[in-house]
Amino acid sequence: MNTRRARVFLLNWTLAVVATVCAFVVHLAMRGRTVSLGYELGKARSEQARLREVKRVLELESASYKTPERVEIVTRTLLGMEPPGPDRIVSVGAKVPVAEAEGSAKGVP
Repeated sequence: MNTRRARVFLLNWTLAVVATVCAFVVHLAMRGRTVSLGYELGKARSEQARLREVKRVLELESASYKTPERVEIVTRTLLGMEPPGPDRIVSVGAKVPVAEAEGSAKGVP
């Protein structure tokens, strides 16, 4: 009977050691995954902060393009545009002489 008790004890002891080792391996795997996810989270947060800064800069730039002064600066410097001369201004409600209107309709200036 003594050998049977020794075998049961040895079996239980082996199972306890195997269970402990498995629990320790699972704990290490989970700890490693936690650290890995922490690094990913840090990278994602820094990317989010960078994108928020880019968005803020683009919103400021967009707002600056809405001001008439900024539009004038861009048209003069980048596009090389100048204000139209008096001969190029036509009032929408103005009456155009008939001879001039007929010449424009025929394609003759």
